[in-house]
Amino acid sequence: MAESAVSFLLQQISTFLLTQSTRLGGLEREIQFLKDELGSMRAVLKDAELKKDDDSELKKWVGQVRDVACDTQDVLDEFIMRFAHHHPDGFYGRVCNFYSSIKNIRARNRIYSKIESIKCRVKDISERHNRYRSDYDLSEKGSYAADVEDAVSHLRGNALLLEEDELVGIENPKSKLISQILDGSSNLKVVSVVGMWGMGKTTLVKRVYEAVNVKRQFQLHAWVTISQTFHMKPVLKDLIQQFYDEIKQPVPQQVESMDGDKLRAFVKDFLKEKRYIIVLDDLWKLDSWEAIKSAFPETNSQSRILLTTRIVDTAFGCCTKSNDYVHKMQFLSDEESWTLFCSKTFEDDCCPPHLVDVSRGILHKCKGLPLAIVSIGGVLASKDKSKVVEWEMILHNLGGDMEGIGKLESVKKVLLLSYNDLPWFLKSCLLYLSIYPEDRKINVEMLIRIWIAEGFILEREGRMMEEVARGYLNELINRSLIQVAELNLAGSIKYCNIHDILQEIILTKAREQNLVMLATSGDYTRLPDNIRHIAILEFVENHHDYNRFKHLRSLLIFGYRNQLNESSLSKLLSGRPKLLNVLNLRGAKLKSIPKEVFKLFYLKYLNLQDTGVEFISQCVGNLQNLEYLNLANTYVMELPIGILKLRKLRELSVFHEGDYSKNYIVRGFKAPREIGRLLSLEVLRSIDADNDETVREIGKLTQLRELSITELRREDGKELCSSLGKLTNLCELFVYSINEDEILDLQHPISPIPRALQLLSLTGQLEKVPQWLSSLQSLTIIGLLGSGLREDPLESLQDLPNLVEIIFNKAYEGEQLCFKAGGFQKLKKLDLTRLQQLKWVRVEKDGLPCLQYLIMADCKQVNELPWDIQNTNKLQHLGFYNMGDELVMKLQDKGSEEYQKIVKIPEIVIANWIDGQWDTHFL
Repeated sequence: MAESAVSFLLQQISTFLLTQSTRLGGLEREIQFLKDELGSMRAVLKDAELKKDDDSELKKWVGQVRDVACDTQDVLDEFIMRFAHHHPDGFYGRVCNFYSSIKNIRARNRIYSKIESIKCRVKDISERHNRYRSDYDLSEKGSYAADVEDAVSHLRGNALLLEEDELVGIENPKSKLISQILDGSSNLKVVSVVGMWGMGKTTLVKRVYEAVNVKRQFQLHAWVTISQTFHMKPVLKDLIQQFYDEIKQPVPQQVESMDGDKLRAFVKDFLKEKRYIIVLDDLWKLDSWEAIKSAFPETNSQSRILLTTRIVDTAFGCCTKSNDYVHKMQFLSDEESWTLFCSKTFEDDCCPPHLVDVSRGILHKCKGLPLAIVSIGGVLASKDKSKVVEWEMILHNLGGDMEGIGKLESVKKVLLLSYNDLPWFLKSCLLYLSIYPEDRKINVEMLIRIWIAEGFILEREGRMMEEVARGYLNELINRSLIQVAELNLAGSIKYCNIHDILQEIILTKAREQNLVMLATSGDYTRLPDNIRHIAILEFVENHHDYNRFKHLRSLLIFGYRNQLNESSLSKLLSGRPKLLNVLNLRGAKLKSIPKEVFKLFYLKYLNLQDTGVEFISQCVGNLQNLEYLNLANTYVMELPIGILKLRKLRELSVFHEGDYSKNYIVRGFKAPREIGRLLSLEVLRSIDADNDETVREIGKLTQLRELSITELRREDGKELCSSLGKLTNLCELFVYSINEDEILDLQHPISPIPRALQLLSLTGQLEKVPQWLSSLQSLTIIGLLGSGLREDPLESLQDLPNLVEIIFNKAYEGEQLCFKAGGFQKLKKLDLTRLQQLKWVRVEKDGLPCLQYLIMADCKQVNELPWDIQNTNKLQHLGFYNMGDELVMKLQDKGSEEYQKIVKIPEIVIANWIDGQWDTHFL
């Protein structure tokens, strides 16, 4: 992590010197010195961090480099906070400047003194740096390769751990792979097996490779381990050696002196007209495949290449032909996990009753990962079965127990192999995930916003920060370090999570470096003085000294044993965490925001969602660096003019859901005049359209990706359409009329059409479906609520190529909906609610081929199933809520024709609203 801290600092210094040069004076030379010295150290830090665990002196030096980088960043930020303020012109401005100049002399001297102190520390660290480069064989290129090869040997050993057992759950994927290999296709075929560390990729492929019916199909067989530090010549020579061993002949002498090109040509010539199977185990980079693939001839010999990798892009990048195949490894089920655990842990494969609960708890942390189950089972097998306390210690401190315990330490080394391969900015992003409680599904939108606020995301010219951050997330998923927990119907990631074993390890690593701490009780005195990120899992009121929080960059509270009110928040911030970037207070019972919050100059992320906050003061304008302000589900109804000072604001969410005094209406906020001055806004939820000027101002916010506008009147429609034509980046749009009887007049042309729009929700009366809607080629979700349309709205939607979800709620007053042949080719979810006049739903032949979810609610005149529903092959869920008695009786009668149509659908729900709650039945 020292490498990440120094790399981040060097980036910050470059920006600092560029933007603050006129204010620095003599400090510029000192800061440039720090940049040069730390830049020199960075070249060997990666190598040093790999070696530090074996030597206390080297570990101490790495820690000192990290600490001096963090302290330097603090001083630079303090300088900006002190000297970057601009005072107004005129007499008042001159007075402010006079008093500021007196204070600034003292502040400049204090900062200069701190920089001199850091400079002395850097000189001392630099002297040891030069000595360690020779003592520990550290170089700019590093001896990283040697350490990687050691780690790879651990990986191979762990693969054998799995092979010692009859690994459960392997037969089905084994059969699939064998069928792909023996499918009879004549051309060379590549089969990739991809999955995170420890999932049994090597075990599975070895079982396939050694299967009798596979062995006898091929003339030549070879297995090569590639590893992270790929070198082409040794790999090709290894292949040649195996080929000649198989034909029982010596390798020609000239092979030893061949260069890479000649070796490739030799292998290709040797394999020509032969049927071969080659395994490339643990392929990391696509470049490695590109370097050697030309050695494998594309003949009609039915030859096969099998490869294993933990990198998703590598797996698919190697399988580019139509007959190639990618197999994604799956975690073991709970039942399979228990079977494997018991077979490894207990001699008779049976868990003693008094160990069942603790064993289940340990197994839960393994989350179906075979290597973790086998490794932990092997450790527990040597434990005294009568001493439950020893087992509980492993359960409660699994990350720490990995240190120094052979098999568990091997699991850690396998994982760290992937971690060490990350670029420095991805290491920061991954370690930050340790701040989330175990088993918590992580909201991707929130995670991305916090990453940006923490400064982990590097700017890329021509790309929005959120786009870059999503690229980081996808890369961590691609490297099998983060798992996708939930996708939306359009295939975008809603929630992610991290494997418990990995989380334990990165949390331990983050603690070692005083980066992240989880506080599970009210005793905050145990936290290190220089801790940077704190997650309080359960806030407890206490009277401790909070001065140890002065280095904090983020404070997240996930739960409350004692309610956090204004007084307790003031105490929490009394330690002056003046460099705080992130403050998450979601769910706190605050009615107002203490003044201490508005003194946090560097605050970029402020989450007050689900609090009792009733108003925002003008002091919000002091938060000059604020980028994300979340006031969702609070009682704030109006924002002060001070909000217009927040020129860096990216997201402004102020709304309240659940106010059902008016049907369908989400309560928004009244914006100050000239809201269009917030030119950095990308997300705006939910602004009241209280006059033409507000709607016109929205058109100035050209960076908007998400917009929710409430209280729209009929006369505002033309101005809104004009503004929408200026929002070329818009991806999500929610429009709410001022009441359920008000017409949304959106028939006016929009030019240009917002081509990026993916989600559109219109709540209010519509005379017609807007003409421009049929041109939204990127649209994936459409919601029409309270529209009261008299003509079938499907005509305007059927040709939208990417539509996956339709929500009609009191949207149509006709008797029939017709899904025509050829339309809605990607539709996965259909929600028909409160269509009071609807009697039939017709689907023409081959219609709705991808439908997975059908929900009908309060459509009481529908007395028969919508169509020949049994022919909808992909339907997974069928839900009927408050439907007519006649239809419900048919569905519940197992002898009826209607029941026979739905009997094969996996999940069928019938529910009625009775006495204020749902009476639900599953067929």
